[in-house]
Amino acid sequence: MIERFFVKVQTQDRIRASWLGEPIERYVTWLHDHHYGARNVYRRVPILVRFAAYTQSRGAKAWTELPHEVQPFVEQWIRDHGSRCRDERGRKKLINSVQGPIEQMLRLVLPDFPGSRRSHLPHPFLEQAPGFFGYLHEERGVRPATLHHYDHCLRSLECYLRDLGMIALKDLSPTILSAFVTTRGQQWGKCTINGLCAVLRVFLRYLHREGLTSCDLSSSIEAPKRYRLAEIPRCISWENVGRMLEAVDRRTALGRRDYAILLLLVTYGLRSREIAALTLEDLDWERERLRIAERKAGHSTAYPLSPIVGEAILDYLKHGRPNTSDRHVFFRVLAPPTPFTAMAISGRAAHYLHKAGIAVARRGSHTLRHSCVQRLVDAHFSLKTIGDYVGHRSPDSTMIYSKVDVEALRDIARGCAEEVV
Repeated sequence: MIERFFVKVQTQDRIRASWLGEPIERYVTWLHDHHYGARNVYRRVPILVRFAAYTQSRGAKAWTELPHEVQPFVEQWIRDHGSRCRDERGRKKLINSVQGPIEQMLRLVLPDFPGSRRSHLPHPFLEQAPGFFGYLHEERGVRPATLHHYDHCLRSLECYLRDLGMIALKDLSPTILSAFVTTRGQQWGKCTINGLCAVLRVFLRYLHREGLTSCDLSSSIEAPKRYRLAEIPRCISWENVGRMLEAVDRRTALGRRDYAILLLLVTYGLRSREIAALTLEDLDWERERLRIAERKAGHSTAYPLSPIVGEAILDYLKHGRPNTSDRHVFFRVLAPPTPFTAMAISGRAAHYLHKAGIAVARRGSHTLRHSCVQRLVDAHFSLKTIGDYVGHRSPDSTMIYSKVDVEALRDIARGCAEEVV
């Protein structure tokens, strides 16, 4: 396949592309190794040939000069082809289709080339409290996902203080902190605000411990009231679970993967990150066991492997999973085939709930986890057994499902006619 691409390159303009022949060849080899389709490669190679001719016409003689030529080339391409774009969205799509292949190639030949990808932002308040995130990781043992949550919340505080023209943390006061929480409360949900307040308390106690503030302001953070068992689980009926599974096209690799993922969600009530972390070693075919390691509660669980779930996973492994040395079970279908993420799993669950026309307040993988738990409650399993089954850290997490008999309430909602005398 690679040879055919270079025949095409040479027929387009052998002389103009000659000085970038090696980078283009290396890039095409990379595309082939990462399972990009032939159609995708045929579309990218002519763009690189045009870029080579453009840079040569502007006197470029070394690969290190190429990064400065990317933006001018893209702007010229937009002038030549942008008339076909109907709106700003189409224009951005065209820019990405041209700029993306060029920057991918440059990242292969120039290791220090950052491209237009957003660089990783430093942690908030890094200059004034440089040891805080190290303290979270080393002393408190905070997981990477929770560190990301801290980063997000404190970055929001940093932006808020910057808008006020306030820079020094020593100038923080209960009034400013209260105003910040109130402002974010108008934008974020109650559960998110409670998480924000918890982050602020930890941060403020650390600042006082390190002598960065004169007093401990953590007591001035008041989270909104949340009443125990006030919320109803966002689950769907088992009939709707069947409708959602029927909406999956299992004839394709994408459908086989998604069907196996959905079955894992509704059968075992797994979290999306637990499915994303599954490896081939977690599937014990001889003893028909499914192992879930490093659960949120800090333990691992071994489930009997359901025949239906096992057949779905096996169908994906045989006819959908890419040929890769990576031991993760689930992968992206589009190139490059990288392991599926927890966010992507939740997105696929939301997609099929929408496709099946199932109305739910917040679509996602947790909706299916709630549905699994609710089915166990309806089957009269004890709350302790259910909590152990789905990996709840505390019995209180399972208690919310005990306060409402969904099926009984559904029968009441349907109504039973009374005779009127």
